[in-house]
Amino acid sequence: MPHRWPANTDYIVWELDLLDRDCASCGRMMHICDHRYRRFFTLEGPVKLICKLNHCPDPDCPGHAKTKSPELEASIALPAWAIGWDVFCWIGHRRFSRHWSIPQIAHELVDSYDIRLSEPCIGLYIQRYQTMLAARQQDFEAMRKQYEGVDEIILTIDGLQPEKGHETLYAVRELTQKRVWFAEPLVSATEEEVQRLIAQAKQWAEILGKRVVLWMSDKQDAFVKGIAAEFPRVPHHYCDNHFLRDVAKPVLEADSHAKVQMRKKVRGLRGIEQSVLKERRRLAEAESQTLAQSSIVIEAVHRDNVALAEEEPAGDVVLAYCAAVRGILNNDQGGPLHPPGLRMAQALTEVRQSIQRNVDAQKGGSQKDNSAAWATASTGA
Repeated sequence: MPHRWPANTDYIVWELDLLDRDCASCGRMMHICDHRYRRFFTLEGPVKLICKLNHCPDPDCPGHAKTKSPELEASIALPAWAIGWDVFCWIGHRRFSRHWSIPQIAHELVDSYDIRLSEPCIGLYIQRYQTMLAARQQDFEAMRKQYEGVDEIILTIDGLQPEKGHETLYAVRELTQKRVWFAEPLVSATEEEVQRLIAQAKQWAEILGKRVVLWMSDKQDAFVKGIAAEFPRVPHHYCDNHFLRDVAKPVLEADSHAKVQMRKKVRGLRGIEQSVLKERRRLAEAESQTLAQSSIVIEAVHRDNVALAEEEPAGDVVLAYCAAVRGILNNDQGGPLHPPGLRMAQALTEVRQSIQRNVDAQKGGSQKDNSAAWATASTGA
């Protein structure tokens, strides 16, 4: 769908003509026969591009029926685009280098450059950027330039599954230049299919003329057999990340069992919360009933309610403790280096120590002083 330009748009006018105006058929100088007008966004502002179209003036020449466009037009913006190459590269850089979302890109274009593009339009340009980037990644001439100063390369292969039940995407990467060579989704990761990817990596290395000195993977059977078949004399090392995760599995299993045992012991939070809330409802009902009694009775009950209200901060502390303990029991973050069960035990120990300080503060003193001590002790926890 073409972009709708406001009538009051202030354009920067650019004119383009042919660099070579000699007719390819007869060699005569071509003449301007028409103009093509284009409008698109650049980072410098909206541009109105006037392209001078040329053809051979000789009616008998085959070049007379063909018009030739300026050679530099495609270097400014591709046909039917509403943006120039500078905006296109800006969008791709923000999306894939800085990991911006499409709405964030759209807002920044408006705020910084007054370029208003719809989110579907930006999504389409991002798809085109991906296509061009993928094509460039597999351009061997560009790869040769990148690997000119490299004699030895290190390859790695790994499978990534976006969601359970989806095809696994197997990616082959080169670590010295930190470059993804290629990736392919496999419905079934059989040894034959995996070995085919490793053979393709071998072919790429031979085309580049580089020696593979090391392979790294998570040591799946298919990887081990495929690399041994295609690279018999190349060492195959265990990936540090996968090695750490595999070593940590027994620790995480024991940690998970410890979490289950701790959750069995720490129970009754809901009952404690319900008792506090039930007491608050009772106080609220007692206060509403006093409205129908005499002023003397109201004053007496008011004094009792004031005394009870002074105890309410303790109820708030109890509810806060319950919320804290529930958050501790539901926190499963941490990973193998910081096991969640160990962190849970440490946090519950801190809560227990805080409660003990509150209990010690309750010994002696008036109710008002004890309530203040509860609040102070819980804050210190």
